[in-house]
Amino acid sequence: MTETTTPAPRPRRERSATESLLVITLGMEIIVVVFGMLAINGLGVLPAASVFGGGAALLVLLIVGVRVARYRWGLWFTGVLQALLLATGFIEVLAAVTAAIFVGFWIYAVVRGGQLDAAKRAAQA
Repeated sequence: MTETTTPAPRPRRERSATESLLVITLGMEIIVVVFGMLAINGLGVLPAASVFGGGAALLVLLIVGVRVARYRWGLWFTGVLQALLLATGFIEVLAAVTAAIFVGFWIYAVVRGGQLDAAKRAAQA
């Protein structure tokens, strides 16, 4: 009999602090968008198809944002998503308030994550 050896699993990629914080922020935004869709639908300000269609599109974009947060251009992509979330204020004012809070989280993730990554690079050098 021959023994088959399984290859060693590939080591996990090390995430930057910025990426980790952005993924957490975008993950929370995904949850809030789901509840926001339900709330806006309940208010009846738009047809249900528009609410759920637009919400689903926003959810897909947020999931893509989670996947591309590791890249430099991913910061720009997620920044555009933040502006898009703020634009929901034209539908419901309180959605803009919630979006503004998450924009603050996003700014914190980018700024503080960059500081933590720079400190880690300096410590490794």
